[in-house]
Amino acid sequence: MKKTVSFSRDAANVFFHITTRCNLNCRHCYINSDQHGNETLPLHVVERWLELFRHRAGEANLVLLGGEPTLHPDLAAIVRLARKLAYSSITIDTNGYLFHDILANVDPVDIDVISFSLDGATAETNDRIRGAGAFDTCTKGICRARAAGFDTSVIFTVSRANIYELQLMGPLLQSLEVNRFFIQVIGIRGRSASHRSEDLQVGKKEWLEDTCGGLDRVGANDSFECAGKVAHNYFIFPNGRVYRCPLCEDYPIHSLEIVENRLVERSPINENNLFQLDIPEGCVMNRLIQPENLSYRYDGTPEHAIACCLLKEEISHK
Repeated sequence: MKKTVSFSRDAANVFFHITTRCNLNCRHCYINSDQHGNETLPLHVVERWLELFRHRAGEANLVLLGGEPTLHPDLAAIVRLARKLAYSSITIDTNGYLFHDILANVDPVDIDVISFSLDGATAETNDRIRGAGAFDTCTKGICRARAAGFDTSVIFTVSRANIYELQLMGPLLQSLEVNRFFIQVIGIRGRSASHRSEDLQVGKKEWLEDTCGGLDRVGANDSFECAGKVAHNYFIFPNGRVYRCPLCEDYPIHSLEIVENRLVERSPINENNLFQLDIPEGCVMNRLIQPENLSYRYDGTPEHAIACCLLKEEISHK
């Protein structure tokens, strides 16, 4: 199985949003045009920025995102540039529509993984979140990618709108011959943040009742770690903003910025300063942005700490 993005201590990942354009209008999309811009980066700019982070992040995994990255007319050329720059792995995140006949224009030796977003085990659930026809298009895209020799993964964003189907994903993934399955918890950012009344985030009780439970919690005897301190993750947006933590992306507190094709460290206060704060609640960004995720005992101490969203447990299926 080929290498791809790693959510672990000491990992180096470059999440490069080469466009913010998308053909879908998903309920939980985190893209925020006010904060991230509306640009599609030209090829020569992408090349320069890839060079910047190849040197900064070392043996980094590259993830090409949007919006929908296959809408970028030069995606195949971008993949070849990234391979030439010797990124440790190259992944394309896609909604499965696979524009510009991308499967015919890149080679499996150049792409380590094509990662598909699927938010339900049935068309009814998935399409209620991602749009009519998205389930059939995505699953057919996975089959096409597998038939063309590409390794595939699926990302499932858990929310109150689909948690009841999480346990049904196993048989679907097996039938599609998917190599990896990533579970992520919906973040209150982008469109989710502007529609908080929908209350899409899953509570602790629902995790315990509907899944194996506690996937986003630090146990009583576990020590909290922040990826901002122990890993090297960079989230690049077309307007030049570079974040280290995705929870910060709705706010102008990015730690780095690309100015005239140079990477510049920003003055305090930014996300780097917040990473240094050790609090009993665990993730300081959750405490600041999503305090409703927390609960406290009568003595004022938190019942649990919120784990870092960029440090995940990997479970092998044999």
